Amino acid sequence: MTAPLPQKRDLIASTNDAKYVRVAGCDTYSEDVGPDTLDIIDATDYPPRIVASVVVDTSIVGPPQAVMITPDQKLAIVAATNRYDYAKKCVILENHLQVIDLQAQPPCLLAKVDIGHHPHGLVINKAGDLLLVACTDGVLVVLGIEGKTLSIQQEIKLSERRLASVAITPDGSAALVTLRDDQGVAVLPIADGKVASVPSQRISTGVAPYAIDISGDGRWAIVGNVGLGGLPSAPGISSGDQDSATLINLSQRPFCAVQYLTVPSIPEGVAISPDNRWIAVLAMDGSNLPRTNPGRKPQGQLLLFALSDKGAVEVARQPAGEAAQGVIFSADSRYILAQFNVEQQIAVYAVNNGALQDTGTRLPVAGGPSSIRATPR
Repeated sequence: MTAPLPQKRDLIASTNDAKYVRVAGCDTYSEDVGPDTLDIIDATDYPPRIVASVVVDTSIVGPPQAVMITPDQKLAIVAATNRYDYAKKCVILENHLQVIDLQAQPPCLLAKVDIGHHPHGLVINKAGDLLLVACTDGVLVVLGIEGKTLSIQQEIKLSERRLASVAITPDGSAALVTLRDDQGVAVLPIADGKVASVPSQRISTGVAPYAIDISGDGRWAIVGNVGLGGLPSAPGISSGDQDSATLINLSQRPFCAVQYLTVPSIPEGVAISPDNRWIAVLAMDGSNLPRTNPGRKPQGQLLLFALSDKGAVEVARQPAGEAAQGVIFSADSRYILAQFNVEQQIAVYAVNNGALQDTGTRLPVAGGPSSIRATPR
C-alpha cells in the first residue's frame, strides 16, 4: 500500500499538459501521449522530490496558477480543464474544477465540480474556507470549502472578456483579480465570507496583466504583464519585445502601483518568497517564438529581484527553459522551482542570499509542466 503523503511539509502542486507539445515555437497535439497529470512535490528537504502523481485534465492555456493546495494539505484543486478534439483539430474548453484527495492512499481524484465557466487562475484563502476562480468569460466564481466539499456561493461578472489570475490578501480582506484583456487589477473587498460584487478600486498595470502573487506580510503584490503576446491575435508579428512586471504597494488603502520592472518578453510566472525578501520572474524571452521569427531565442530567463521598503531591484538572472511556465519558492525561501515546459522538467535554483545559482537538479515530469502553486503563504 502506498504511504500517505507527509503532513505539514513543504508540499507543492505542479500540473502537466501531456497532449500539447511546443515544437520550435509551434503548437502541436499528438495522439500518442499519456494523460495529463498532477504531481505533488515535497520540497521540505533538498533535493525536492515528487511523492505522488494523479491523472487529471489540465492545460498550458492560461496563466500558470491553475492549481493550489488547501492550508490543511488535505486537498489540491486543479483548473484549466480542457481536452483536444483530434477530429475537429481544436481545443475544447471545459467548465469543471477537479478536487484531489491528498489524504487518500494513493492520492486520487475525489470530485469534479461544474462551475459553469471555464476556469483559469485560482486562489484559496489562508483560512481554507474560500476558493476564488478567475474565468475566461469575465466571471469570478466564489466557492466555499467545507471539509472536502466545494459549493458555489457567488458568481461575479467583472468583464465581458478574459480574467487571468486572482490573489487574496493574507488578512483575507480583499481579492485582486488581473483583467487580462481589459487591463489593470480589480480590487474586491471581502467581508464575512462574501466577496463584493463591484470593485472598490482598479489598479494600473502593464499590457495584459497575467499571473499575480502577494507577499506573506501583505505589503506587496507583483503582477506579470505578458504584453501583446497575451492579447488576442492581431496583424503583425510579435518579435520578443521587453515586457514588464508591476509592483503594487498594499500597505495602505487605496492600493497603488509604485514600480514597473522591465523584464524579458512574456513574464509567464511571478512569485514572492515566503520571507518577503525576493521576487522571481520567469520569462519566455522569445523562446516561445517560431524559428522564422527574428526575436526567437533558445532559452528563457529567470530573474531575481531584491525587495525592500524602497521597492525592487534586479540582483541576478540565469538562463531558463524553453517557453517556461510557472515559478515558486520553497517554503524556506532558499530555492526556486521553475517549470520548463518544452524540456518537461522542474528545474531547481538556489537563491544564496541573492546570488542565483542553477543547482542542476531537474525533476522529470510526464508532459509539459503548466501550473505550479503550494498552500497559501
